Amino acid sequence: MKKIASWLVTSTILVAAAAPAAADPLKAEVMHWWTSGGESAAVKVFADSFDKAGGQWIDSAVAGGEAARAAEMSRVVGGNPPAAMQFNYGKQFAELVNNGYLRDLTAIAKEENWAKIMPPAVIKAITFDGKVYAVPVNVHANNWAWISTDAFKKAGTEWPKSWDDFFPTLDKLKAAGVTPLALGAQAWQERILFEFILNSEGGADTYRKVFVDHDVDTIKGPKFKAAVATMGKLRAYVDDGSAGRNWNDTTALVISGKAGFQVMGDWSKGEFRAAGKKHGTDYTCQTGVGDAGGYIYAGDVFVLPKNDGAEVAKAQDLLVKTMLSPDVQVAFNAIKGSIPVRNDVDTSKVDPCGQIGLALLKQPEKQLPAPTFTITPDTDGVLNDALAAFWADKNADEGAFIQQFADAIAADGQ
Repeated sequence: MKKIASWLVTSTILVAAAAPAAADPLKAEVMHWWTSGGESAAVKVFADSFDKAGGQWIDSAVAGGEAARAAEMSRVVGGNPPAAMQFNYGKQFAELVNNGYLRDLTAIAKEENWAKIMPPAVIKAITFDGKVYAVPVNVHANNWAWISTDAFKKAGTEWPKSWDDFFPTLDKLKAAGVTPLALGAQAWQERILFEFILNSEGGADTYRKVFVDHDVDTIKGPKFKAAVATMGKLRAYVDDGSAGRNWNDTTALVISGKAGFQVMGDWSKGEFRAAGKKHGTDYTCQTGVGDAGGYIYAGDVFVLPKNDGAEVAKAQDLLVKTMLSPDVQVAFNAIKGSIPVRNDVDTSKVDPCGQIGLALLKQPEKQLPAPTFTITPDTDGVLNDALAAFWADKNADEGAFIQQFADAIAADGQ
């Protein structure tokens, strides 16, 4: 018996030695800022799909878009880049392109026919001097009001149909003991609120003249001034805990019915979904007050820094293939709250708010690029700082803020 056992052990060792070793997974460190509950569930779709395809997703999340982008830039400049890094559409990653830090993805884009399966505005936003430098994964919209059904019922009112009804509606919410506006007073959240007002109250043409045409006369005109006045008046309708609060914690106030509404991008849907809330029953969504505004579209991309070693490039290629595969696109965006960047996937199961967005995106006059498409990161920072200072000071001079805004837009890119 001992001889037989010895033979079995020896045979097993020889077979194991002769068998080819399993291929090591293609490791990819991915930096991003998706850290809320809904966002984490969405990015898990990418991670799980990549792992199943033969990769190993190494998650490197940094809370907050600005903090994440700063960390990404530092890694690249320091010579230790990850495999992939998240940015938004437009000029945020132009500096990396200009300094030769990113892989040219033009060949992949042509092979996969991105120009046919993606919106022209998306292709334009990832193309620099005729070359493609980013992987788009979704289409978001910034100008959404997320409305608590319970809060509005408690106040005996409904979402206003015109701007004349806007503040009377907020007064009813306040009288009912509800915080009318849920706002996390961080500069980028205040910007989203202001752009919502400018677009909806001032109209899509006003928004376009300001952020696309850089028209200083429009900034100094009556519609822009009215939007600034509305923004200032809203200081009286937020709660005392507003300052510095994260966007998802602010969304939670609407989810719980403690606040009437929040203005935030459609990534908020992921928080409602994670909380088990249903559209039409627990909350509703609107892209503005009335129908004068357009659809401020934005979105997320991943750039692929140049790395030493063929294995990293292989992992990057697998990431691209995985993120843009039709099934993954549908699954990821359903959780993220955004719209698939591919126009050849089944959108019939897109949620009601997403269906509104899809309809608006089919109307050219309603399509408005987010400022990240049209202004530099430096100008974006100047506008954020100006608006944050204006919001924080209840005695702020509206005229002085308007002049700051006009000067920044006029100097953009110079």
